Amino acid sequence: MTLSTLKNALLLASLSTLLSGCASFGKGVAEAFLEKSDAQDTRVCQVRGKSFEGIASGLEKSQGKTKVLMVHGVGDHLPGYSTEFLEKLANDLKLTAKASTYKDIQLMSFSDPDQKLGNLRVTRLQNENSSQGLWFYELTWSEITRDQKSLLAFDNSGEYSYRRAEVNDMLKKFSNDTGPDPIIYLGKSRDLILRSFAQAFCWMNKDNWDEIPKDGRHGCDFNNVLSDSANQDDFVFISHSLGSRITIDGITRMVSLLENPDKKSTLRTINKMKREALQKRHVQIFMMSNQLPMLQLGRELPEVIAPKADYCQSTGSKYTSRMFNETSIIAFSDPNDLLSYAVPHDFSEKYLDSRLCINVTNININVAKVFDAFGMGKMANPIEAHVGYSKDDRVVALIAKGIGNGHAASLVKEKCQWTEITDQEP
Repeated sequence: MTLSTLKNALLLASLSTLLSGCASFGKGVAEAFLEKSDAQDTRVCQVRGKSFEGIASGLEKSQGKTKVLMVHGVGDHLPGYSTEFLEKLANDLKLTAKASTYKDIQLMSFSDPDQKLGNLRVTRLQNENSSQGLWFYELTWSEITRDQKSLLAFDNSGEYSYRRAEVNDMLKKFSNDTGPDPIIYLGKSRDLILRSFAQAFCWMNKDNWDEIPKDGRHGCDFNNVLSDSANQDDFVFISHSLGSRITIDGITRMVSLLENPDKKSTLRTINKMKREALQKRHVQIFMMSNQLPMLQLGRELPEVIAPKADYCQSTGSKYTSRMFNETSIIAFSDPNDLLSYAVPHDFSEKYLDSRLCINVTNININVAKVFDAFGMGKMANPIEAHVGYSKDDRVVALIAKGIGNGHAASLVKEKCQWTEITDQEP
């Protein structure tokens, strides 16, 4: 065997093991090499933008609760997909005591009770002395797209898959699972997914744990939420890939419905007091594998694009029409994630609704390890770079405790470089 042939064989072995990581195929030649070469972690973590508090600051408040909604991205997901991430987050926040078993709600819309809208799993966490707590809402909307994606099931059968090389077959099945979701979202299922998000957001506004059903199919009415005590709650959204577009679109849709009360919606009779409660909130949205620029292609512009000062400064002419007091987008992107993008500095002004009062912090972070592929060049597993965010300790620490504040995690201070950008304010 020539040296060239040997190098090619080693590279194929490396790729086979790396790419099968998404399917948990176990360790191989490349993985063993990675472990050996990981004595010093040199992965990049660069934060550019405004400082942010993370979830931790809300836990210190004497009034209100901290509520987190997680929205998954492409690919078929089952309830419980966020368990590993939630356990890591809870450990960072020292919320290691579960107050009770989780609750599973099969989401339902009042306008079409027979239509399935996915699942909402709600978990309540506390610290040891019960002085701090977090309500975690996991939205699973895959049920809406699952039947349509079954159209490609034939391509995963042995009749077709056995003809492919092993690595290519794995990649094709991954593509069949994840590729259709953005396409389906552009069709009529988009409305169903956004209604699913709206229902999850509605349940987030319930103030009493006993008001949340343990299981079964239920719909949530916005007219029975947003109580006086709930006005003090902290809202945090965590999303991945397509889930980030769903989160932004879902919030923007609610803004539109609030602005147009004649539209048929459970939001149509929200009174002025409840609207003002939303407008006092500072919302954080953590976007893992951010895809907003790519998913903007071919889409219509939002209803409202105006100078930020008009809606977001107290002296602005449209100040009373804003949705939130401020919306902080913290966008995580691995440069080796083929489906992830930073948010350009002028993106929010051009393509996101002005009523959200958005500021953006970009985080350029290597969640996949970069290594020398046996002398053939640097490489990183692109699949791990796409799906590895929720397992990365630095990502979890940034979401938990932020950066540029008095309670940032020591791991973040050691591993991440922060460049403050202060010119984002109007």
